[in-house]
Amino acid sequence: SIMMDLLHSNGVLIIQHLQRDYRAYQDFLNFMSHVGDPRNIFSIYFPLWFQLNQVVGTKMIWVAVIGDWFNLIFKWILFGHRPYWWVQETMIYPNQSSPCLEQFPITCETGPGSPSGHAMGSSCVWYVMVTAALSYTVRWKDKSAVTLHRLTWSFLWSIFWIIQISVCISRVFIATHFPHQVVLGVFAGILVAEAFEHTPAIQTASLRTYIKTNLFLFIFALGFYLSLKLLDIDLLWSVPKAKKWCANPDWINIDTTPFAGLVRNLGALFGLGVGINSEMFLTSCRGENSCKISFRILCIAASLATLQLYNFIKIPTHTEYLFYILSFCKSAAMPLTVVALVPYCVHSLMRTTEKKLN
Repeated sequence: SIMMDLLHSNGVLIIQHLQRDYRAYQDFLNFMSHVGDPRNIFSIYFPLWFQLNQVVGTKMIWVAVIGDWFNLIFKWILFGHRPYWWVQETMIYPNQSSPCLEQFPITCETGPGSPSGHAMGSSCVWYVMVTAALSYTVRWKDKSAVTLHRLTWSFLWSIFWIIQISVCISRVFIATHFPHQVVLGVFAGILVAEAFEHTPAIQTASLRTYIKTNLFLFIFALGFYLSLKLLDIDLLWSVPKAKKWCANPDWINIDTTPFAGLVRNLGALFGLGVGINSEMFLTSCRGENSCKISFRILCIAASLATLQLYNFIKIPTHTEYLFYILSFCKSAAMPLTVVALVPYCVHSLMRTTEKKLN
């Protein structure tokens, strides 16, 4: 449509401006793009928050998974182009003189572009963290504490918006999103996170509820995909475009395909459900050591260290279905490690040490 072409062409001008005038900040902007990566939720933010506050940690996984699921459905509905391939195929530039946009190793996302998954994931998880932190200060009643709460409120929300704006600029800078796509992603993420502020039932969800939720999310997404495929609408239309116009074939990663994100998120939610409903969790995180600061610090350190080891596990990509199965297993193992395995090991170690001292 004319309106979308106008949004895209103006977006290209903004990308060119950023790539020309913000070249000195390239490393910082690339770093902020990594900060917004939804995978950081499972490997960094979740292990930190779950050991500090299990309610917040649990909510974080639910928000991340449901938010990314909605992001996938929106991407399939909106058919959003990405700048690095749109400039090569659009007919609005005269004499085929399409603008030159620089690409980077993290540019070549293969899914549709609208809304931005990085912006949506970043806004929803940081919204959860900020509201969780402010929930502690809002209980303060005396006058000086109220003033401190207001200052804290202003500081944390300023940090929130600085991070979101930086992530948005970084995604536009690397030519993987148009400006309107990252803005849509930020506000969609906030809406999902706010919805879970009023959904306390997830804290007491049984393993059966986790499995039912996983099945619903998977069946709905797969059914939506197959239904449109029967109507001759290919929801994976963006993958060939990414492969065709990416400057370096090595930058194309199967991990960025729509179904890869779906499988990764379903694995994380399943792993959380198994972990929270396990005997190891009840023994350790609900046991005698759970209130000790030393126990929580050890769990955080051990969880972060262990999850970094998962980065060395390279899943083979030569067979697509095998990749999805192994990706699901790896994603499930991460929250299971944080929720059950690491706390149980730390609990057993502390218990053994205490017996020796006695």
